[in-house]
Amino acid sequence: MRLRLPTYFCAPNFAFLMVADAYDAVSSVPGVRFVEVALEDHFAAAAINDGVAARAGFAESFPGEARGELDALRVAFLRKAVLAGTDQVCRSLMHVGPEALAAMTLGDAPPSAGLDRLRQRRAELGLCCGDADPLVIDPATGAGVTAHSLPMHLRRARVTRVGIDANTSICSGMLRHRYREDQ
Repeated sequence: MRLRLPTYFCAPNFAFLMVADAYDAVSSVPGVRFVEVALEDHFAAAAINDGVAARAGFAESFPGEARGELDALRVAFLRKAVLAGTDQVCRSLMHVGPEALAAMTLGDAPPSAGLDRLRQRRAELGLCCGDADPLVIDPATGAGVTAHSLPMHLRRARVTRVGIDANTSICSGMLRHRYREDQ
């Protein structure tokens, strides 16, 4: 599997996570016996490709350069994903009011692909994701959000989602431009 990024200088920690995640996703498919993920056209491609293939960590792949592993970065990304997913799921529920929304559980929310992704991200963080668990939580603690703090929490969730969408759009455009078929 080949992986290309929008620029030659994408941050190596982000690139490493993407390559490692692609490796994990492909290797988890039933029946797959061999996986090779090759990052192309990146200044650190050799170190990243070798590190992921050897199942070495980031620090081992970048000896003397990396201060540690990427666990905290992955948690930060997952927390942002939970916030963005909360915005996506709760936007259509705002009509119920803050008290009712703060009291809702995951089981109360209408089924959707967004709700499924929100549950998955919360599970990856080890946070409550069962039907009886609160719909709106603080992704740093897993605690439910009160009606009083709900408006500010949802504003933060919306800003996070919009930021993710903007970054995705920019990177997607750069990737399309970098690897245009008609060049």
